[in-house]
Amino acid sequence: MWIVVLVGVGLIALAHTAPAPFVLEALAGDRALWHMPRTLPPTFYLTFDDGPNPSTTPDLLNVLAREQAHATFFLIDRHVTEETAPIIRRMFAEGHAVGVHTASRADMLWSASEVAQKLTEAADRIETLTGSRPCRLFRPHAGWRTGQMYVGLERIDYKLVGWGWMLWDFNWFRRRTPDSIVQRVAKRVSAGDIVVIHDGDEKAPRKDQRQAVDATARLIPLLRSRGFSFGTVCSSRSGDVRTGPGTGDDNALKATAGSSADPVSTSHSTY
Repeated sequence: MWIVVLVGVGLIALAHTAPAPFVLEALAGDRALWHMPRTLPPTFYLTFDDGPNPSTTPDLLNVLAREQAHATFFLIDRHVTEETAPIIRRMFAEGHAVGVHTASRADMLWSASEVAQKLTEAADRIETLTGSRPCRLFRPHAGWRTGQMYVGLERIDYKLVGWGWMLWDFNWFRRRTPDSIVQRVAKRVSAGDIVVIHDGDEKAPRKDQRQAVDATARLIPLLRSRGFSFGTVCSSRSGDVRTGPGTGDDNALKATAGSSADPVSTSHSTY
């Protein structure tokens, strides 16, 4: 009897916390996005969490500009300020995508109405400070989610974005390093994969995350040499979620730099 109870409790916990699609995703359908379509040429999706970070994100944007690659940034609302607004405006101007992120697992306690309200308020704040509206994308803290969260997302036509299996920079009881990030990602990556790297810290908005910059600088040429291009999960100007490569043509960055942020796509559809 106790074994059955423990198994049941474990399954319930995994449904809300598993770092991969599980029970809730089967129910959520296409409201959950943990992998992009596999296309040719193969496209890889860099995503960055917990910014914008004045000590790291500008350098990361420099790397992306130099390598002519795009990425998707998930921003914490309280890190969106008058000071960081120029960094976010640069994201839009250089063709990157922007989504909404949270800084605490307390978001699991939100009702569906609170989810809809808080995400809308966060998007409004970004638009007010930068003049551009983020995508209809949400990544909860640590990927922990609830059924109410998905109900709230449906009300405002948002998607919850996860990542590929083991395609993250987190290390249990060890600090993040460029070597650990590159080695983990490079040996697992395949077409359509989403990776998550942290350019910020939810508790320390100015903490230098140099490993994110250095790892990205190494990953892009390495994966490009294997035939990968780099896409965004959505188009920030329209708020549309992509279901195909966001910026399969890496040279698109040259065309979009300094313009309104609508990443050029070689093959995509919206929902």
